[in-house]
Amino acid sequence: MADRLAAAVASVDAPDVVFAASVRGRRTLCDGGTADATATDRQELRYEIGSASKTFAGLLLACLATSGHPVDAALFPDRPPGRDPVTLHHLITHTSGLPGLPRDLYLRALPRRNTNPYAGYDARRVVEAFARARPRRPGTRWRYSNFGVAVLGHALAARTATPWDDLLREHVLAPLGLSGTALRPGAEGGRDAVGHAKDGATPLPPLDIAGFAAAGAVRATPHDLLAFLEAHLEPNGPPADALREVRRPVLSHGQGEHRRTHTLTWFQQPTPRGPAYFHCGATPGQQAFLGFFPATGFALAAVSTRRYRPADPFSAEALTLLCEGP
Repeated sequence: MADRLAAAVASVDAPDVVFAASVRGRRTLCDGGTADATATDRQELRYEIGSASKTFAGLLLACLATSGHPVDAALFPDRPPGRDPVTLHHLITHTSGLPGLPRDLYLRALPRRNTNPYAGYDARRVVEAFARARPRRPGTRWRYSNFGVAVLGHALAARTATPWDDLLREHVLAPLGLSGTALRPGAEGGRDAVGHAKDGATPLPPLDIAGFAAAGAVRATPHDLLAFLEAHLEPNGPPADALREVRRPVLSHGQGEHRRTHTLTWFQQPTPRGPAYFHCGATPGQQAFLGFFPATGFALAAVSTRRYRPADPFSAEALTLLCEGP
């Protein structure tokens, strides 16, 4: 395993790269990269995982067991319900009918598209954008939506009268012992990895996710990411039922070789030995891959501190490694 991880690390051209594997609880980590690593230990840094944060949001929703609740009832309790209400389940499964991002975000994000596109688009703006939206036939079409999962976070916070960060800590981070995971840069004394632009040399500021926390705020150490995945392989403790729930297939879309099956939060990859589960994530200067393979007791977390580029081998290398198994 150490040799295979080392080969995966060597295939990725980035300042910092970590591939971390767990085989039935036994961990192996390998790191490398083009940056000078003498000042810090890459395996102890917290990395931005971008959209892979949605797996944390989905697990929280499963813990709260409220996926069928209408969004309007949480955010706008005085507004009469519509004929086809968007539910929390629609939001997390990308079937809400919402676009990928609010329309007015594009113009706001344009000056910061390569650094912090979400900065300044706060919770109020996200909720107001949802209030203006006209979702098309919720529950009938899959369309990946950061907007939808961002709304999910605010709906859960409103329904429970608890801030999103506190909800996630109480129901997911604390029960799973994820002390190396944070939702804001520089939080709780941890050391955050520095992202880089496409050139692999220009450092970028930490991600300011603003009102899109549920869709991409998580930053974590490789060891915490492995602990999160190991919990999915061996569910126990308070979130055990939720951990089992997020492995259950809930929808499929596409045709033929392009057909894809999804659980509440994970993409499901078929293999001769059963399904593997994975989710990728990217921020302006970092990438992440999370996956687990129940049939082999295998979990894989990979992180990189360079912006995604076309033909970048990072995600493909990680998915191949996951599906090959230990």
